[in-house]
Amino acid sequence: MNQENQLGVEKIHKLLIKFSVPAMVGMIVNSLYNVVDRIFIGNAPDLGANGLAGITIAFPIMIILMSMGILYGMGGATLFSLKMGEGNRAVAEKALGNSLAMLVLTGLVLVTTGQIFLRPILLAFGASETVLPYAVEYMRIIFIGSVFQTGSMGMNNFIRADGNPKVAMITMFFGAGVNIILDPIFIYGFKLGMAGAALATIIAQAMAFAWVMAYFLGKRSNVKIKRENLKPDPKLVRHIIVLGIPAASLQFANSFLNVILNKGLLLYGGDIAVSAMGIINSLKMLLLLPIIGLRQGLQPIVGFNYGAKKYLRVKKAANLGVTAATAISTFSFIITRLFPEQLIGFFNQDPQLLEFGVKALNYWFLFMPLIGIQIIGSSYFQAIGKAKIAMFLTLTRQVILLIPALLIFPIFWRMDGILYSTPFADLVSFIVTVIWFILAMKSLETAENENKNLKANKN
Repeated sequence: MNQENQLGVEKIHKLLIKFSVPAMVGMIVNSLYNVVDRIFIGNAPDLGANGLAGITIAFPIMIILMSMGILYGMGGATLFSLKMGEGNRAVAEKALGNSLAMLVLTGLVLVTTGQIFLRPILLAFGASETVLPYAVEYMRIIFIGSVFQTGSMGMNNFIRADGNPKVAMITMFFGAGVNIILDPIFIYGFKLGMAGAALATIIAQAMAFAWVMAYFLGKRSNVKIKRENLKPDPKLVRHIIVLGIPAASLQFANSFLNVILNKGLLLYGGDIAVSAMGIINSLKMLLLLPIIGLRQGLQPIVGFNYGAKKYLRVKKAANLGVTAATAISTFSFIITRLFPEQLIGFFNQDPQLLEFGVKALNYWFLFMPLIGIQIIGSSYFQAIGKAKIAMFLTLTRQVILLIPALLIFPIFWRMDGILYSTPFADLVSFIVTVIWFILAMKSLETAENENKNLKANKN
């Protein structure tokens, strides 16, 4: 059965399992790049809390690198799925080639920018004089691997859209596995410290990028990279960017959010608070990435069937995605309530860090069960090509609500104000997204009825 028939005919729950489970597993594994770095750095005697703070300051920059991979990867893969659903293979192939070209070009720009302006960037992102050397040592090398990070992450979306979610999962396993093996060798064995963690990361990303390229240049892919499709078409690139902005904007907002958060933490709690929140962000990423993987698996199913005007299948897939996301986020909430000290202590055993970390964890995850619906609900609109709605819903939590809360709440409640900000944003954005999502599901029923009437009139 080819991918087109499979996406349009196979039972939705089977498709969701086939496409989402590998993506979910892959995203969890992929998150280990950052989490493993923090674990090894946090437990290294010569790095410890300062090393953790350094990588926490660097984290918003790494999110920006990731967001560029998402911009062209998810944007291009969404267009790819829509065009394959419409039966327009030529445009789908061109979307693949143009996305690869833009990923490489963007990676090269990031390499150059990062090397020239590294110290000013890190200071602007909230690095203290104590933490700055650790962050510089780490990011100097990470920037060198920008092409590999954006390329491997972006093109992996196309492997999934090409109908091979298991291969996409293996890509992530492969890269993260190499990173996990090299981290202790470089950090402890060769005593390279922060540079060792960064070196392990970019080597792993380079190998993952080579793996992805081998897929599209080899026999396993259904759609190939063609030389003539690598030349950027301004109109097509603009379309890819429009479709990719909702998902990428979430990452951009997350980066900006982390800068504001780090500066507030440094002001009200010092480097210990920055280190502790770095751990919490790693945990949140680890616990939420299954939902991001679910979103990635859902995208080709929704996109293909919407392009094929099979609206009831779109509705079923979206509702099933929301249900699964809610189950995942609820499970994550329970884990953080049962084992807060163990989760924080796994990264570092500093008593001050543990005390603040446990308190912050309890606040930060208060409305965790609601986050799944917000992520899937907003990404649904991206999958059907309604980028403006998707971007608005995506930015509701991170930009419209959370960033102002982080700036205003501490004026009244200082450190507690920072910790109150996230549950406030989670609750309000949940309400907004649910209303929009329910209306969208009703519009699918209307579209399906109109489609049936049109077919009946033709007959």
